[in-house]
Amino acid sequence: MWKEQTVAGKPAGFFVSTGTQGGGQETTAWTSITQLVHHGMLIVPIGYTFGAGMFKMDSIHGGSPYGAGVFAGDGSTEATETELALAEPQ
Repeated sequence: MWKEQTVAGKPAGFFVSTGTQGGGQETTAWTSITQLVHHGMLIVPIGYTFGAGMFKMDSIHGGSPYGAGVFAGDGSTEATETELALAEPQ
């Protein structure tokens, strides 16, 4: 795909999963941006478009302005309603 430039100019975003609440969801997306840039892709972050839901403090959830995400814990948890709602527009 890189050689043929088939993804150049195409939109791209991130959905990440980390094992701990401070597991680096923003860092994971941020360091992945370089791969998209090499392919000439357009990075389309969700920003703070999710509004107040992004700042919910009553439960642990993943996601950041760089992209949707989940807090996977030990792998036995499933995405929360907040995480699914954050991922929907992306």
